[in-house]
Amino acid sequence: MTESLDAIVVGAGSAGLAAVREIGKRTERFLLVNDGPYGTTCARVGCMPSKVLIEAANAFHKRVVFDEMGIRGAAGLSADLPAVLARVRALRDDFVAGTLKLTDRLGERSIAGRARLLAPDRIEVAGREYRARSIVLATGSSPVVPKPWRELGDRILTTDTLFEQQSLPPRIAVVGLGAIGVEIAQALSRLGIQVSAFDAADRLAGLSDPEVEEALREALGREFPVRTGVAVELAAAGDGVEVRAGDARIVVDKVLAAVGRRPNLGGLGLEALGVKLDDRGMPPVDPGTMRIGDLPVFLAGDANGDRALLHEAADEGHIAGLNAVSPEPLCFERRTPMGVVFCDPNLATVGARFDQLDEASAIVGEADFRRQSRARMTGRDRGIARVYADRASGRLLGAAMCVPGGEHMAHLLALAVGQGLTVADMLRMPVYHPVLEEGLRGAFRALAKQLPDGGVSDLSACGGFQAEALD
Repeated sequence: MTESLDAIVVGAGSAGLAAVREIGKRTERFLLVNDGPYGTTCARVGCMPSKVLIEAANAFHKRVVFDEMGIRGAAGLSADLPAVLARVRALRDDFVAGTLKLTDRLGERSIAGRARLLAPDRIEVAGREYRARSIVLATGSSPVVPKPWRELGDRILTTDTLFEQQSLPPRIAVVGLGAIGVEIAQALSRLGIQVSAFDAADRLAGLSDPEVEEALREALGREFPVRTGVAVELAAAGDGVEVRAGDARIVVDKVLAAVGRRPNLGGLGLEALGVKLDDRGMPPVDPGTMRIGDLPVFLAGDANGDRALLHEAADEGHIAGLNAVSPEPLCFERRTPMGVVFCDPNLATVGARFDQLDEASAIVGEADFRRQSRARMTGRDRGIARVYADRASGRLLGAAMCVPGGEHMAHLLALAVGQGLTVADMLRMPVYHPVLEEGLRGAFRALAKQLPDGGVSDLSACGGFQAEALD
């Protein structure tokens, strides 16, 4: 027997839950199908537990500036790794419990099982067919572990298994230095683990701005060895793992595989949709509607392999959910791109990437935080911010930065870019003294020197003192 519904959502992650929220406002004739653990990737194994680990690591790392600040006894501090990981799991479980309430209250409208597409309007779950006017696919993603590495068993960790460890060994290699690899590698190093980090790509964290990438590389290199542009091979070495990367050979106890995540589309039956898949096995998706081709099927969140960030997944689920129950698909303008890597200094990107700029029409303003007064007070005086603007209008285009407090400055810049503000607009804003944002103002002033004068009655022309205590 086939049950007919208004909408079916496959996947109970961030995108799927956002879709259900919108669908549920408009109809009760829907079904949520989820395969695997509930609780969302972010809450279970992603954003939340990783940040708990990072906070503990950064708190312990603060001891390196205690003597400079006149605080003695830092040598007597130690990191109790089992206790650190127990706290990570305790907070993680609390975060997960909050998300589980969203699915628990759905009752019979939520079922566990693996869905398979039979047609653009039908799925099969555990031998039973369900028909719906629209289908939202939000099946999430999973860590990539190359097949040869799987033979090493539990000596290979991923973010799906890292936080379940009762303790951690003294030597860990991190392979893959995207956002996740950078964050976890630094956190583990700061907790006292001997970390070695590798990536086959030449640049860290996918950065296209070479100056910011160099600042990140310098900051990480202070704490653990970083090797990029080298292919990595792993082999068993007793109870450990031998890592071979170029001319480097090291033996570690475990390896964290952080080489990426793959959309969970295998076995979903995309071929039943009758659309052409690309060389990655992905169907064409309109980012403004989340629609696959001209079908009543929508692909949202990590499953589409586009913007694997929680706020983007929530937006995509919102768009897909609305369109799943709308007479005609609505096209949405997406938010200003923004990404944050919670290393120290924070890495943040906003708006246009450096490699997207037109050299003839764009200008760059740079601020060096090595002598920024508030950064010096906190013992985090390093990094740079680079802000991009249009040469003709002064309108902000984007930014990349590796600076203390970058996670907050990124939001300020995202607002500015989204609102079409100019360099002069930013220089007219009040900035309190002494704060880290004063360093960002240095980048705006560097841009202003490349633009026409704003006039003596315009406070955007109020320059700096060229003295640390005042700027």
